[in-house]
Amino acid sequence: MLTDFAPAPIRGVIFDFHATLVGGGDSGRWIDAAVRHLVDGGGAKPDLGADQLAGLREHLDRIWQHAHGIDPASERDLSHDRHRDVFTRAVALFPGITPDLITSLYAVMPDQWLPFDDVLPVLRELRSRGIRVVVLSNIGLDIRPLLDRAGVSGLVDGVVLSFEVGLVKPDPAIFGRALELLGVPGDQTLMVGDSPRDDVGGVPLRIRTLILPPTGGPVHGLSAVLQMVGAR
Repeated sequence: MLTDFAPAPIRGVIFDFHATLVGGGDSGRWIDAAVRHLVDGGGAKPDLGADQLAGLREHLDRIWQHAHGIDPASERDLSHDRHRDVFTRAVALFPGITPDLITSLYAVMPDQWLPFDDVLPVLRELRSRGIRVVVLSNIGLDIRPLLDRAGVSGLVDGVVLSFEVGLVKPDPAIFGRALELLGVPGDQTLMVGDSPRDDVGGVPLRIRTLILPPTGGPVHGLSAVLQMVGAR
């Protein structure tokens, strides 16, 4: 008799972007790319010793935790200027870093975000099952060029970005925007993210939520989404 109370089948999936579909990349490569960008633009190569480099790598590995300390309400995700300002202030917490290196780190940052190995296979399988997909991100940048480059754009039905709609997760209203794009009711939708603070905002809309913790490798465990969606 328990089958009488089974939840509605999932017909739509909302994916968070950063740390869900893409990883932050290797901070050492990020620094190298920023230095190249700086030098190619006519700037002086930063004089960073081994200890400074190690410290900066560790600092960048936690850059969004530092940013949250500066901007706990995620106002950085409401405009590009705010996003860049909070990033600049967060990196500047590291002693001795120069403003021109911070600028270069920001310029090359999106190039460091690479999709997890299981993203495309999972998205292709969802599409083959007729499941609609939307990407929902708290971010102050347009990530569509990155989604194009990663081969993701053709596998999703829409993108909702906080700086474009003037809302940030966990506000249920931004999840409502995602549902509008999906064209699927909340009780037939699954939200997939990494943040137990931001990505649960759709619960009042009856959106089921899957939080995937960091895995530390190239595969993020997105196959769990297929198990929750079930057979075609």
